[in-house]
Amino acid sequence: MTRTVTTAVNNEFTAATLSPFFAVEMDFSDGMVRLWTGYGSITIDSNTFLAGGDILSVSSVSENSEVQANGVTVVLSGLSTSLVASALTTAYQGRDLNVYVGVLNTSGAVISDPIKVFAGKMDVMTVDDDGATAQISITAESKLIDLERSRARRYTSEDQKIDFPNDKGLEFITGLQDKTIVWGR
Repeated sequence: MTRTVTTAVNNEFTAATLSPFFAVEMDFSDGMVRLWTGYGSITIDSNTFLAGGDILSVSSVSENSEVQANGVTVVLSGLSTSLVASALTTAYQGRDLNVYVGVLNTSGAVISDPIKVFAGKMDVMTVDDDGATAQISITAESKLIDLERSRARRYTSEDQKIDFPNDKGLEFITGLQDKTIVWGR
């Protein structure tokens, strides 16, 4: 997947010193959670990302030239056990998770237009709780995983009316099934 990299970001990537960061955006049923791997808060696309610092880590994001679904794992560690109860009761499966890579300039400001390196759907959440602190791992799958899902749709009048209730274009399909058609006389 080609990405547009701004000149400012490209200049920072090739500079003598580099301050990269990851930013993660997770859409839970009770609201968006936006964290980044630094301290303080930053703004990306008019959205505020809160400090994830040492508690946030992101697995490697892989791509290749084949059309296949790759996943990513986001880990939140060192959390209080009160947050675990909230995480366990919040609906997350099938909801969006985005990962951005960006760079900070020498004064600690975000260089405009961080790069979205992953866009997918949250799949599995695992919780490791030792009593004092907890670690939550969220696995997300690329949106390409949807290509592997079977589609159970048929060319019937009933199925057509799911999307278009007044459509009568397929109402004679069942009568055509055993119809003998004389061709070429």
